[in-house]
Amino acid sequence: MKVLTIAEELNSLAYHGRGIMIGKSADGKKAVTAYFIMGRSENSRNRVFVADGDGLRTQAFDESKMTDPHLIIYAPVRVLGNKTIVTNGDQTDTIYELMDKQMTFEQALRTREFEDDKPNFTPRISGIIHLDDGKMHFALSILKSAEGDDSSCERFTYAYSDPLCGRAKFIHTYNGDGNPLPSFEGEPKTLELPDTDIDSLTDCIWRNLNEDNKVSLFVRTIDIASGETETRIINKNN
Repeated sequence: MKVLTIAEELNSLAYHGRGIMIGKSADGKKAVTAYFIMGRSENSRNRVFVADGDGLRTQAFDESKMTDPHLIIYAPVRVLGNKTIVTNGDQTDTIYELMDKQMTFEQALRTREFEDDKPNFTPRISGIIHLDDGKMHFALSILKSAEGDDSSCERFTYAYSDPLCGRAKFIHTYNGDGNPLPSFEGEPKTLELPDTDIDSLTDCIWRNLNEDNKVSLFVRTIDIASGETETRIINKNN
């Protein structure tokens, strides 16, 4: 599989939509995750990320301009014990609540489908990082309509045990701009994680996202041995 730099991948499309990256640092000591949102409409762009305990939520930047919170306001990140959940919608809560009842990541997502935003039927993308006994494992999922037909939901889960150092897997909602928006296709992409600190990584991702469409970015590293975290949040609206 081709390995791309973050810059190469992010510059390959003007509109990735929402994206999740998960991987292991070059030195093998940290789990790394990033989540970003982009927007075309005023309503989508009128958002910021705010920390919520050890998680994350979206909120309106200007409440007076928020026309429809549906699919816009949610908690992208929640932490359940030694598991970190990252998604592009309110399925974060579904995963959290059902895994807390001993269901698996995949079982929890079987209760959900793609978003109801006809005609795009935006895929629901989700990720989970599991740290256990000094090791890192993670999974990514996408729920998407079958060829744009909302009568059928296609479900794909990709699991990675003890992943390679200096590599991340990347999944996003759209394969570029369009009307309707074309859904992501194929396996998650493999990206090179540079041997750098969290601030440089955050800058690299933010700088290479399309200037017109980027809205917010969340980046977190988790020490695989101790569970200690570092988090960065950038919002275009300040």
